[in-house]
Amino acid sequence: MKNKFVKALALAAIPLALIPAGCSKSFLEVDPQGQTTEVLALTDPDAANKLVGGVYNTLYYGGFDKTTVGFLWVLANDIASDDGDKGSSPGDFPAAGEIDNFTHTPNNFIFNNIWSGHFSAIIAANKAIEVLNKGSLAPSEKNRLLGEARFLRGLYYFNLVRFFGGVPKLTIAPLASEGNTAALHTRATPAEIYALIIDDLQFAADKLPVKGDAATQTGRANKGAAQSYLAKVYLYQKNWQKAFELSQAVINSGKYSLVPDYSLVFREKPVNGVGGNNNTESIFEVQTGLNIGENAVSPLYSNGQGPRGRGGWNDLGFGFNTPTANLLNTFEAGDTRRGGTIIFVNPTVPGNSPGTILWDGFRIPTKDSVENDRYNYKAYHSSIAESPQTSNNKDTKPKNIRLMRYAEVLLIYAEAAAMTGNAGEATAKLNLVRSRANLPASTGTQANIWKERRTELAMEQDRFLDLVRQGRAGTVLRAHGKAFVDGKHEVFPIPQAQRDLSGGRLTQNNGY
Repeated sequence: MKNKFVKALALAAIPLALIPAGCSKSFLEVDPQGQTTEVLALTDPDAANKLVGGVYNTLYYGGFDKTTVGFLWVLANDIASDDGDKGSSPGDFPAAGEIDNFTHTPNNFIFNNIWSGHFSAIIAANKAIEVLNKGSLAPSEKNRLLGEARFLRGLYYFNLVRFFGGVPKLTIAPLASEGNTAALHTRATPAEIYALIIDDLQFAADKLPVKGDAATQTGRANKGAAQSYLAKVYLYQKNWQKAFELSQAVINSGKYSLVPDYSLVFREKPVNGVGGNNNTESIFEVQTGLNIGENAVSPLYSNGQGPRGRGGWNDLGFGFNTPTANLLNTFEAGDTRRGGTIIFVNPTVPGNSPGTILWDGFRIPTKDSVENDRYNYKAYHSSIAESPQTSNNKDTKPKNIRLMRYAEVLLIYAEAAAMTGNAGEATAKLNLVRSRANLPASTGTQANIWKERRTELAMEQDRFLDLVRQGRAGTVLRAHGKAFVDGKHEVFPIPQAQRDLSGGRLTQNNGY
C-alpha cells in the first residue's frame, strides 16, 4: 500500500483518549469561518454567504481524522452490506475487514472518525445558525441561509441516527471549555433525534427556493433537496403518507428528470449535453469543482475505490469497496445499470490480452495484474478525460459524490404509494426507473421496489441502512455469509474513545 495511506491509517488508529488533552476535544473547537467573518455576517450578506459556505466545507471531510460522507463513510456502509466486499489484498486494512465480517468493536477507529466528523460538521452548522439568528439580514436572505445550514445539520443527524442510534442532541456550538459537560455526553433517544431532523428539513423545505431560482447556487441545497431528504426520513419512520406527499411534490415540481443513459449519471462532464455533474437527475451532490468552499476535495473517495495494481502496474487506487458476486447476480439480463456500476477486469486470453478498456480508453491490464475481479465504476474518475487533481496530493481526485438522485425520489414515491394503496402510481414510477435501465415493466409491489432500490442505488451507501430499515438485515446478511447478530448489528458501536472522554456517560449500544 502507498506510504501516505499507511501513515494516515497509523495516525487515525490512535485512540482519541490517548491524544493530549489540548487536541482531544478537536470536534468542539470548530472555527471554519473565522471570527471576522462571523462578525461581518451579522449584517453583510456576502459574509453571511461565506459563513454558510464554511458549513458546506464539512461535506469534504473524508480523510483519516474525521469523516462525513467521504471515503470511510462510503467504505463502512457498502462493505457492511451484501453490495461490497472490503477488496484490496486479504490482509490489508483490518479495520475495514472487521466491518465486512461483523467482528468490529467500539475500538475500531473508523467509527470514531465518523462520529468526530459528523459532530464537527454539526457544530459548524450550529455556529452559522447562531450567527444568522442574531443578525439583521433581510428576512429572505436570512431564511435562505438558515435553511441551507439547517438542511446540512438535518442530513448529518440523519446519518448519525441511522448509523449509531441515539446520539447527543446539539443545537448550539459549545465552547471547547464545555467539552466535558453532561449535556454533550448524554445520548438523546432516536425519536428525539428524528424530531430534530424533521424540524430542520421542514424549515429548509419551507424557506429554500426551488432549483433554478435566481437565489439558488449550483451545489447548494434547495427546496427539492430538502423535500427529498424529508421524504426519505419519513420512509424510515414508515410515515407513508408524508413520504408520498413530499416525493410527489418533488416530482410535480418539474425540476428533475432521469438521465437517459445511466452510465453518464456519474461522469464529470456531460456527453452531448447528457449527464455529468449536477445533471437533470441530481438533487444533491458533494461538489469538487465549484467555489463553494476552500479545498473542495473529498480525499480518497475515487482513489480509495480505484483498481489496485500489483506486479509493478501503475494502479488507479487502493482497491477497496469492490462489488460482490451477489450484487452482480442481482442484475437482470439486459440491465444497463450493471455495466454502469461495475468495472469487470477481463481474464487473460492467450494470444489476445487487451485487458479492460474503460469509457475513456484507459486500459486496465488483465486480471492477474490487479488484486480484485470487480471495482466500483461509479467512483471512477478519469485522469485522462476529466479534470486533474485539485491539490498537490495525488491521492485526491475531483469526483463529485451523488447523495440524492431523482431516481431515488421516484422509488420513495413508488414505495409510499404501494403502502398507501395506490398500486397504479407505485407501478408507474417503478417502471420509469426500470425503463431507463432497459428492463420490461414490472408490478409496483413493496418487494419489487426493494429489489429495484438495490440495483438502482448499488454502491451508493444505501443498501445496509435500507436492509435495517426493512427489518431483514439479519436474514439477508447471514445468507450472504456475514456474522450478523439480530438486536446488535442494526447499529454500530458508540466509539470507545468518545465514551472514555465522556467519563462513561455515553452509554453503549446493545451487545457491544
